[in-house]
Amino acid sequence: QVQLVESGGGLVQNGGSLRLSCTASGVNFNIDAAGWYRQAPGKQRELVATITSGGDTYYSDSVKGRFTISRDRPANTLSLQMNSLKPEDTGVYYCNAWLDVGKVRVLDYWGQGTQVTVSS
Repeated sequence: QVQLVESGGGLVQNGGSLRLSCTASGVNFNIDAAGWYRQAPGKQRELVATITSGGDTYYSDSVKGRFTISRDRPANTLSLQMNSLKPEDTGVYYCNAWLDVGKVRVLDYWGQGTQVTVSS
């Protein structure tokens, strides 16, 4: 069974930076197309950033210009560099990796989440 494990969360002051990492284990799956989501208490999970199989990236308007998503294929790791953090960035951050065959989603894996808290 494939497992995704996030790390790098913590407490940071307004304007600070954090780098989140997500590593996939298991011989059957390598991170290709993937993304980061976050969820604040009492709110629904929202998309933060994605990266396609070809390396194209997408960012939500709220983090554009501050966050950078990247993928290291040899290390089988997904990362999210977060700069200029704001209190509204606080939440549990989840990594997500998937495999599409044509237009059909055939694999979809999630990590357990890592807490990010930005103080004012």
